[in-house]
Order: sequence, then structure tokens, then C-alpha cells
Amino acid sequence: MNPIYLRRRCRLLLDKTPPPADVADSPVTAVELAAIQAQAEELGYVMSDAVVARLAAWPLPAVTQTGRQLLKTLRQMTGAHRPHRPLYPDFPQQVQGLDDAQRYLDAINHYLTLRRVPGDGSERPPLFHGRKPQIIELGDAADCEAIFTRLAASATSLSDEDRADLAWYVKQYRADIFRLIPDAIPFKENLAHLAANLLLHVPGPATDAFLQAQLDTATDVLRLAVALAGGDASLAVPTRFKSMPRGRRKLLLGLVERHANAAEDMQRWPERWKRLGEFLHPGEFAGRYPRTAAAFALLRSGKPAPTFNSAIEALLESGQNAEAARRLESRPGDYARRLDHLLRRAPDPAPILAGFARVADQVSTPVLLQLTTHAVHRDAPAALRAFYPKGDVAKVYAMEDTRAPLPAGMARAVSDICKTALLARFAALPPLGACYVDPALREHAAPFVQRSASRSLRTLARGSSLPLPDAAFVRLFLWWKNGSGRADVDLSAALFDSGFNFVDALTYYRLQSYGGYHSGDIVDAPQGAAEFIDLDLERLRRRGVRFVVMVLNSYTLQPYCELPECFAGWMARQDANSGEPFEPRTVMDRVDLASNTLICLPLALDLQDHRMSWMDVALRAQPRLNNVANNLSGVSLMLRALLTRPQTDLHTLFTLHAQARGRIVDDPAAAETVFAVDRGITPFDIDRIRAGFL
Repeated sequence: MNPIYLRRRCRLLLDKTPPPADVADSPVTAVELAAIQAQAEELGYVMSDAVVARLAAWPLPAVTQTGRQLLKTLRQMTGAHRPHRPLYPDFPQQVQGLDDAQRYLDAINHYLTLRRVPGDGSERPPLFHGRKPQIIELGDAADCEAIFTRLAASATSLSDEDRADLAWYVKQYRADIFRLIPDAIPFKENLAHLAANLLLHVPGPATDAFLQAQLDTATDVLRLAVALAGGDASLAVPTRFKSMPRGRRKLLLGLVERHANAAEDMQRWPERWKRLGEFLHPGEFAGRYPRTAAAFALLRSGKPAPTFNSAIEALLESGQNAEAARRLESRPGDYARRLDHLLRRAPDPAPILAGFARVADQVSTPVLLQLTTHAVHRDAPAALRAFYPKGDVAKVYAMEDTRAPLPAGMARAVSDICKTALLARFAALPPLGACYVDPALREHAAPFVQRSASRSLRTLARGSSLPLPDAAFVRLFLWWKNGSGRADVDLSAALFDSGFNFVDALTYYRLQSYGGYHSGDIVDAPQGAAEFIDLDLERLRRRGVRFVVMVLNSYTLQPYCELPECFAGWMARQDANSGEPFEPRTVMDRVDLASNTLICLPLALDLQDHRMSWMDVALRAQPRLNNVANNLSGVSLMLRALLTRPQTDLHTLFTLHAQARGRIVDDPAAAETVFAVDRGITPFDIDRIRAGFL
């Protein structure tokens, strides 16, 4: 349990009662505790006094085992569990003194022999840094178990890491997990993953009762079947189903049979249902589940069946906007998503707005918040509209905003309706008392879409930004290992000016430019390989560079999900030539690359505002055009879309909660509830935000 607890909460769960000790076991001494503390400090962490005091009462074998697990987890979190040896082992000094001819000869030698360039053998000066270590606090069982409850209660999608942690709790707790399941599981994808894990690891009457109580529609059953097959429960991409035991087929068919409107619901995802039907064999059980068998037969016949959405589209196409709005009142979420379209098409928008006001209190919190943000910025739209398509890959699309304006006053009215509904909803929650809301939270996006979020050292919502640390250099890093064949992953940095115009790139074919240095191109990694880029922030700024985008390309065209391990990140350094090329205590963020893509953009640096923006997006590769130079238009577009896209920020969310549930104060010392970047409820408490505030 401690690896999850440490990674998510930076806490350790240590029993108050010391583990049993043999007569021959030695008591732990200050020397052993100091050794663990020193190794943790090298990784950027230190144990709190409470943790050290608890361990001091334990026998030496138990402390040794706990220390090993602690250090192993910290190394994996920071990336220090792998050796980082670049092409030039004395990087960056070894690169700074090279001329073009020698760089060319070194590259050719590596491409032919795969050997690294030898170092000069001199000892590197010790690391010069001023970063404070992160403190590992003492936790408790209730707080550790709350991780599962908050994951299950999340009002937005979960990432791969979240789902893996959710599954771990179910596997470990078995039947005892039911006491940790929240009363409400608002997000259907999360329900599907939880239900699938219960079926796999806790089969029996309790799980059957849970499924019957929670799966409200046929689509819920489809999501469950997809989750059982290891597919994308958002249903954005097709799933390859597998053969199922007879008992499971009967269970899924029986769950569909319970819903009288299953035939209509199945029309929403006809191809997904057809593929599932090939493995469920509904005709075999037609006598027992007649409605389900008939629904599958209708799908296979190819006859179009009327659905709610098709009826709405027909009404809109014929100009019957008022009738479409009237019908949409039965589905408030769809009403909210279509509201802008309805308002700008209606001859008289007042009835449309009145209809939405009647059902706004039934719309989910994330949708109301997103609609509020949309309305606030609607009268002054940005040049680009950016979209994050649903699915398990973090892609972004952008297009010119060509929408007609809304009638005067409509955007403000929509915003007021949404805020009124949100305030009423939040007022029913437990009071917060005096609240302090940090203005810096305006730079942090609310965590609406996490299903495609990469596993990272610090979990941030896509689009959030943090101030850069007080450091002269930023060092980007990449580590990967071959999969079934040779893998060449390239680390690059694309440089742009204030107008998002391309300036230059630091990459495998350009190791030095504009105050930056690349450690050299490694083209094969049977035992693992590392690449680095050093960025002299002040020199880049003086030469007109404002934005630096970190770009990762799979040059040999293997998706990252096919590599056994691939991760990247960035370090903040005071002196580029002190310490080793990779120093875990200077790591600010580390992200795992495991998506089914070839090009990833983890982050962007804004050198003018001195901030780091978390991008965590992917680009589609173009055949034979997969290096950074050939994707610059895409990189520039994604950067501009990310930095100009209106988004719901945490300051707005927490301010609404404070207004509804307490009162706002200007001094954090006078507050009972603090929302801030560095204390109280922070942007990194994503589990708590998703479960308790969305």
C-alpha cells in the first residue's frame, strides 16, 4: 500500500505497534536511520520527525525493509531507478567545446558502432542547488483508504494510473472493498471500471447486487463489457472483445434485459453492440432474454431505428428549435451541450433560455462549469477553437472560430443561470467556514478530462501552469529502452517567439543553438538510453525566444505503448556543469510515455512570464515526416491553442464553493479552509477535487 500512498499523498503508513522482532534482532540506531534519510535526500525527499520517531521504535530488519521499499519507490517516481548516460557523458561541458566537424564525426561513429563518446575521466564538481526537499509525512489507514473512495466518487474521468490504483484496492481488499465504495458513483466510465474489477476479483451475490443497483442503462452494460475486455470505456474507439464464460454472457444479457428502452439505447452505439453480440450469442438465450435478443436482431437487420438524438437533429434541421428545446428538457445534459446552437438559431431565444433555466439544476457540475466558462468568453471569442476529443489518447484539434455571435445579453444570462444552479447545489454541502482562495489558482485548470493524462511525478490538469523555479538552467531529459526491435526516440526543443513563430530547434541534427545544448543523438537502446537538452533561460530570453516546447518523437515509428519503458521530464539547475547529468533531487516533473502515439508534447516554458505550462498532448505522425522540423506547424498550433483556450480554473470553482458554503477572507491565517497552490487544498489534490468539489 505504501507505494501508492507515497506517490499520491507523500505519506507513509506505519503501524503504531512495532513489528514483532526475534530475540537476535538488533534495535535500529541513528546510523541506520541517517543512512535512509541521506539517500532519500539525494532523491529530493526527507522523512518527517514523526516518521523517523515511528521507525526508531521498530526492530532493524523491519526498518531496513521499509527503507528499501521507500527508496525504491522514490527512485521510480523521479526516474533515478535507471542509469542516465548520454552520448557525451561529460554533458554539457563536452558539447559546449565541440565544433561542427567533431560533432559530425562523433555522430557517424555512434551510428556505425552504437558506442558512446568517451569522457575525459575528470571528476565532476558536486551538485550546486538550492531546492528544498519534499517532506514525507506520517499517514493513517483512513486517509490511505480514502484514496480509493475518492477515485470511485470522481465526477470526471480517471487516468490509466488512477484506474490501476482503483484495481489494486479491489484486488487487495476483496469483499471488504464494499465498505469503501461511495454511495454515488457519478461518472459512468469509472463505474464501468469499478464494476469490472468487482466481477474479476470479488464475484458473488454482493457484486451482482451492486451491478443491478448501479447499471441504469444498456450503455452502462456496454461500458462494463468494454472494461472487462481492457478497452476504452469512453467508447471513443472500438474494442476487441474476447470469448467469455457462459455465466458472464448470461449475466451481461440479463443486465441488458432489465432495461425496457434497451433497444433505443443500443442504437447509440450500434457497431460496438454488434461486435459485443458476436461474443454474447444473444440468440442462444432468446427464450430467457427476449427483449435483448430482439434488440440485437434489429441492430443486425440494418434497419434504422428512431432515437432521441436523431429526432432532435431532424427538428433542428427543419427549423423547429422551440420543439427541439422542449424535448431536450427531458435530457438536461444534452440541453446544456446544445444550448449555444439553439440560442444562435432561434428567432426568439427567450423561450430557449427559459427552458434551460427550468432544468439547469439537473445538469452535472462539470458541464455547468464548462458552460459557464464558455458563456463568459462567448462574446469575445479567441481566434482558435480548441477541442480535446474523448478517448484514451491526449489529442488536441484546433480550428478557426466561425460561429455567429449570440443575441445580445444571452451569454451573460447563460452564465448567471449556471452560477445560480451551482451555488444552490454547493450550498447543500457541508459548510466550509471562512475560506481563503489563492489568486494564483487562476493559472490552474479544473481536472475535467483525466482519462488520457500521463502518469507523472506531480499530477496537474492539462492547461495548468506553474512558476518556474529560481534557476538559471532547465534541463530536459528522456530515457527509453528498446522493445521488440531497435527503438530510436528523439528529444527535441522547439523555440518560438511571442507571436508563436518558429525560431529554431534543439534536436538530434542541431546540438547547439540560441543558448541551448543537446547531449547527442542515440539511435539504439538495448540497455536503455538517455538524452538531455540544457536551456540557458536568460540567453534564450535575450535572443527573442519566449516559448520552448518539449517534443518527443519516436523516430523508428514504434508507439510508446510498445516500449517496455519510456519516460521524460525536466530539472531545474543552478549550474549546468555541477553534479551528474541526471540529478534526481533537481527533477521538477517526470512523465511516463505509454500512449498509442509517436509524438508527445509534455510541456512548454514561457520565458517571458517565467512559467511552465503542462501540455501533455499528442500529435499524429505523418509518414516519413516525423522529426520536429516537419511537425512545426502542428507544434505551434497546439501551443497557441493551449495558451489561448478559455478554461475553467480552480479559482472560479473554489470561489463558488466559498460563496455558497462559507465566506471569503483575504488572510489565509484567518481561514478555516484554505485553497492555495502550496497549502490546504492544492491543485495537486486532484482526487479530492474530483470527488468533493466537482
